[in-house]
Amino acid sequence: MSESQAVRVIGRYINIFYDLLSAVGLKIKSMKAANKKNFFSGLTKNTFLLALTSLFADIATEMLYPILPIFLTQTLKASGSIVGVIEGVAGTTQNIVQGFSGWLSDKWQKRKGIAVFGYILAAISKPLIGLATGWQLVLGARFMDRFGAGTRSAPRDALIASSADEQNRGKAFGLEGVGDNLGAFIGPLIAVALLFMVEVNIRSVFYLAIIPGALAVLMILLVKGKKADVKSKVKIDMSFRQFSVNYRKYLLATAVFGIGNSSNAFLILQTKDLGVSFKNTILIYAAFNLIAALISYPSGGLSDKMGRKNVLLLAFVVFLITYVGFAFTKNLWLIGGLFCLYGLYQGVFRSVGKAMAADFVPEQLRASGIGWYATTIGLAGLVASIVAGQLWDNVNHSAVFIYGAISSLIGIIFFMRLVPNRVNTEASQ
Repeated sequence: MSESQAVRVIGRYINIFYDLLSAVGLKIKSMKAANKKNFFSGLTKNTFLLALTSLFADIATEMLYPILPIFLTQTLKASGSIVGVIEGVAGTTQNIVQGFSGWLSDKWQKRKGIAVFGYILAAISKPLIGLATGWQLVLGARFMDRFGAGTRSAPRDALIASSADEQNRGKAFGLEGVGDNLGAFIGPLIAVALLFMVEVNIRSVFYLAIIPGALAVLMILLVKGKKADVKSKVKIDMSFRQFSVNYRKYLLATAVFGIGNSSNAFLILQTKDLGVSFKNTILIYAAFNLIAALISYPSGGLSDKMGRKNVLLLAFVVFLITYVGFAFTKNLWLIGGLFCLYGLYQGVFRSVGKAMAADFVPEQLRASGIGWYATTIGLAGLVASIVAGQLWDNVNHSAVFIYGAISSLIGIIFFMRLVPNRVNTEASQ
């Protein structure tokens, strides 16, 4: 074979090899596009806008949350009981208001307007905490903040539920959970940067939180509201007769589990009291929220396929393990790992729990159904936080987590016995 022939043969094989690579590349690209399409299938523009709304709102909230208990105990010299009362009242306010705002949203069949009002109120409340000279003013500002959060949450969640069909509802709530928990990851990092790199004082962080709060308002304004076709006949009372028996059983099991689930402020205080620095405590809290963000969407999608109950039970078991660990270990590395493990519970519970509540109720009662579910969590959280505060001050710190672990175990038993494996929304009407 001459040299020129050899060059032609080699060139031919190079061309063949190049064609093969191109074909494989196109196939991989096509597969990736198909997978990407399948990954987000069933979701709408509203779903993504609502996820961005939660992202910015939680950046604003979580810039403040990990520094708030330290601001209270060190700057304002408040006790652990005061922290428990403030966080218990704040959480309960948010969730009780959700029940009312959900009813109002269903009665008027207007989701967006009520949600926008709530986001505005929460945004302007953040700087007021920085102005506080005593814990009473913090309580007032937190009440205002959580009143706004409660006002917006149920109608926003109804918008999320209607942004996707029933087969993709878990994914829709999961994507919103990604935004919410990702904001809770970014927020503490911004706080760390402001406090330790820019070196602003702690009060300035509260003032600056209004910026992401305003961006959240902008995102919700871009959402296209959808008026339900069926007018709700729900009455403003404490009766649950308009809801199915299975829905009420779900609320009962959630309440039993929730009376041990105290404010995350106690996890933050325990981490810091065991010797972790202020900066590293905030970073651990940020990692916890990143894990919650990463698990939210896949857990929502998994619940669409495997059923909500199975996924929620797994999350409850993770919670139990975390609280047992916090009760008995003093190892700093293990505490950090447990806090991150707790992120798995948080991400799954937030997205799948709401999706399951939405499954139990028809469209025209959806905001009310999700709102009363959140109210149940709030009332249980108030009991948990007040009890935790008393245990923290009068018994010992480990007692907070032992109490939470025992309550969660009882809640798991209730959940297994009472809640059905699969919910048919139409049958719940």
